[in-house]
Amino acid sequence: MANKRNNNDEKNGKMTVQEAGRLGGEATSKNHDREFYEEIGRKGGEATSENHGREFYEEIGRKGGETTAETHDKEFYQEIGRKGGETTAENHGEEFYEEIGRKGGEATQNNNRDQDDDNNKNNDSKMSREEAGRKGGEASRRGRSSKKSNK
Repeated sequence: MANKRNNNDEKNGKMTVQEAGRLGGEATSKNHDREFYEEIGRKGGEATSENHGREFYEEIGRKGGETTAETHDKEFYQEIGRKGGETTAENHGEEFYEEIGRKGGEATQNNNRDQDDDNNKNNDSKMSREEAGRKGGEASRRGRSSKKSNK
């Protein structure tokens, strides 16, 4: 139905909805600068934030990520990773990298400690990684020494 109306409008010299929208957008862009678009974008973001919760953003993020993964290949991700790394390096000094390295090391250490604690609390029959390594080393040494005595 809309296509028939648009075709008739074109024949009658009337403007289509799409044409009116395009011309209106062009006129707006001539009359307004970057700050105008930043402001309306900010206001739109604030309104969206007021009307939607965390689940909304999780859902649109998941959908966007899936679409991006379907339409881009490994080289795309390598390129954006390289560009992001270069930009980060340009904007941050050595102290930044020392700080994030320290935080990452602490988080890893705490996570490993928590996992060991959980393993010990939740299943007393499981041994820690340290204990498994010690026992494996002892068994390996015993196995070598018994092979030597058998020769």
